[in-house]
Amino acid sequence: MTEQSNYEIKTHKIGRTYSKPHFYILNKGLNSGKPMNEPCPNCFIVLIETNEQRESLYYLCLSLQIGQYFNYYIKGSVIPFITIGDTRKVLDTALQNYKEDNWQSRVEKLKKITTYEENLKQQIKTIGQLKLALLRT
Repeated sequence: MTEQSNYEIKTHKIGRTYSKPHFYILNKGLNSGKPMNEPCPNCFIVLIETNEQRESLYYLCLSLQIGQYFNYYIKGSVIPFITIGDTRKVLDTALQNYKEDNWQSRVEKLKKITTYEENLKQQIKTIGQLKLALLRT
């Protein structure tokens, strides 16, 4: 994951499918830079060679978005957006500093926190369903 040239980033075209491991990055709105597993109309596609690299780059990108590293590059007053060049710049800088800044350990911790967060969301959803069932009986 320390090489910059191991990923390709392009503008996603709706309806296009990809055979290489990939993920999407939101490019419009205040959440610009957020990685996603499913495409939306306003996103970039990041293509990687292996699933291991995809996982690592996905969580690195999530770390950068949560840490607001993309915010500096967000442009536009009515519809905020980030350019593909600026997205590449943020990712390349993070990849250059990947080892020395101990990103891998941060990424592993973020994976655990994200799993925990998803679990809590599911619990809250279940509690809401229980409340509704209780009130309807």
